Amino acid sequence: MPNFCAAPNCTRKSTQSDLAFFRFPRDPERCRIWVENCRRADLEAKTSDQLNKHYRLCAKHFDPAMVCKTSPYRTVLKDTAIPTIFDLTSHLKNPHTRHRKQIKELTDEDIRRMKERRLASTQQTAKTDQDGMNAAENEPQLSAEEREYRDYLRSLFEILLMMAKQGIPLAADRVSAADLKSNNFQALLDFAMNAGDKALRKRFQTTAVNSEYLSAAQQSQLLDVCENTVREEMLMEVRESRFFSLVTGDLVDLAGEKHLPLFLRFVNQLNVLREELLDFVPFVDEDESLVVERIEAQLTDRWGLSMEDCRGQAHEATGTSTTKMKAVAVLLMEKYPLALHMPCSHMALNIHLANNLPFPNVQIVMETLRRIGAFFKAPSTQEELEKAIWTYYQKNEEKGSALIQSCGSGWMEQHNAFDVLLEILPPLLLCVDSIWDNSDGQFSSRVSGDAYSIAESLADFEVIVTIVILKNVLTFTRAFGKNLQGETLDVFSAANSLTAVLHSLNEVNDNIEVYHEFWFEEAVSVAASMEIAVSIPRLFLRKQRAADMGEIQAEPYFKEYVTIPVIRGIMQEVEDMFSDTNLKALKCLTLVPAVMGQMKFNTSEENHAEVYRTDLPNPDTLPAELHCWRIKWKHRGKEVRLPTTIQETLQLPDVKFFPNVNSFLKVLSTLPALKLEDGRGAAASRRLRAYLDGVPPRQRNKSLAVLHVNTHVKHDLDVMVDQYCRLYPEEDTEAESEDAAGDDIVTTVV
Repeated sequence: MPNFCAAPNCTRKSTQSDLAFFRFPRDPERCRIWVENCRRADLEAKTSDQLNKHYRLCAKHFDPAMVCKTSPYRTVLKDTAIPTIFDLTSHLKNPHTRHRKQIKELTDEDIRRMKERRLASTQQTAKTDQDGMNAAENEPQLSAEEREYRDYLRSLFEILLMMAKQGIPLAADRVSAADLKSNNFQALLDFAMNAGDKALRKRFQTTAVNSEYLSAAQQSQLLDVCENTVREEMLMEVRESRFFSLVTGDLVDLAGEKHLPLFLRFVNQLNVLREELLDFVPFVDEDESLVVERIEAQLTDRWGLSMEDCRGQAHEATGTSTTKMKAVAVLLMEKYPLALHMPCSHMALNIHLANNLPFPNVQIVMETLRRIGAFFKAPSTQEELEKAIWTYYQKNEEKGSALIQSCGSGWMEQHNAFDVLLEILPPLLLCVDSIWDNSDGQFSSRVSGDAYSIAESLADFEVIVTIVILKNVLTFTRAFGKNLQGETLDVFSAANSLTAVLHSLNEVNDNIEVYHEFWFEEAVSVAASMEIAVSIPRLFLRKQRAADMGEIQAEPYFKEYVTIPVIRGIMQEVEDMFSDTNLKALKCLTLVPAVMGQMKFNTSEENHAEVYRTDLPNPDTLPAELHCWRIKWKHRGKEVRLPTTIQETLQLPDVKFFPNVNSFLKVLSTLPALKLEDGRGAAASRRLRAYLDGVPPRQRNKSLAVLHVNTHVKHDLDVMVDQYCRLYPEEDTEAESEDAAGDDIVTTVV
């Protein structure tokens, strides 16, 4: 829908030209002055929020000096802008014209008050302009020394950004007391000076030898400014888009401390969906409510965002942190009901479900799966696995070849990971046994030790049973999970198939005796092929003897302690993760024209729209707008293709004429369960993983990690220099350097 100007006798609208339109201000006093100048009596009864939401004035009603064009696509008003240019008489020339905008007649008292306010406003504006001119005139010119200092800072920031981009840690892996200059930062400073950086060379040539090394405090200051400047670029886009979803990654080790990575998913002003790493939150083994407080403090107090605008949350936790992060999600939803808890599109649903099961045997399997993935990343170990598969399946080359294809990079993160794991278990155990034995000395002692650890886990019958049970139970959710990570139409189908998935799981639960018998026989068969004896866990037997209980058989034990908990745990996880509210949100995907066409344009989005009613600009007109939206696509030309995704729909030039639909789609696209197009969704996660894989834990740095992941975000070195000079004047920096030199402090890892 176009924007119409609220000024009397003004018929301009946004579709007729590139003229800018401005909302009424939210500030009640400024908004009242705008209304008073408009002379619209019907607007006086409305609140500033209502006026801000529904009414605009075009740029023709403002003094040109009050309008600033910040870019070819963005025009803004100065903070003190007041509309003063109005046509209040042209309607008198044609008294028979019907006017929707009635002009208020002013009394003498009204005129007197307006004159007083205008006089005060003029005086204030003149004073502000004069102050600005005086400030500009009085602004001290930079001296030669100050320019040199700023050039020096630019060089330091350039080196830090280069180190972040290349994943180079601040200090070398091994720095001896006799060779302190071997650290990476100092080496790059030396290289830059030798390459002709005059600012660095002059700075260090005129200082004492010990002062050549930046202190840890100075490094921290530089990195903080660098990190905060880059983050602010992203936060500006988040604030402009308003709505976002929160995604947390798995815990990472930064310089010996556990941190929780925080990602934000949002739609920017170009209607492009982005997911960016913004920061890390320190995470210790503490109460869930404290974790929630830290996340809220990071989002609101430090970043200036509002949790009221959070529309989704997803937590990619593994191991012991899964239970804590599930509790965090519940607490966040209690405080912010629209922050819907969903699985993340980065992780296969079956892996996510298994990670969330709080049973020790399941967690051992998941940890073993992660260790297997890390172990076979190296080409040498992957080659050994392929040899073992060929050897084991030499009589069935077709199956062996298929398994080798299935065991490519990242197979343990796929929907069918447990099926593949079960198929390769026998050759996998042979492979790790061979590497552990290491008779030819091909592998290092560390690799042999890792192989031994994996072999010990795989040779446990309880692990075999758990893998078999997980594989069979998660078969019922595999297709559902694939659709959930598929195209928009697939996601919509998944939302409508949940009832069938839960029905299948309930049917298994009701007939658990029969299913468990078949599954246990499968586990025994697999164990036999690996020469592993059927046994009950040693810890349970010890407790049984201590309690003087009778003999228990293996099959009933594993039914009670593995099969039943797993099936019921998966059912509960699916029900919790896809509540009625979550399903209503996903069913709103019928707003996408291709889904609408698949439904023969017989859709009813308004039945589910209540979830996001408060997020719409004109909720009262939603039914009529949705009807027009359906008619538009139903009666399109034969050559017009139906957009298939939210992103494609948002890029349509005429979607802006449907403001409710436009807002609806933007909010929906931020939901963590929906994948980003072209694989961009996991880009930030992949870059973070690359940084963690390339830098040892004790050498990692939080700021460098943020900068490394966000190298695509534009950065302005001059802004960084200005910020640093404002926060840390040169006199303070020099004093710190002298103290550091006096104490023989050298560059260390921050």
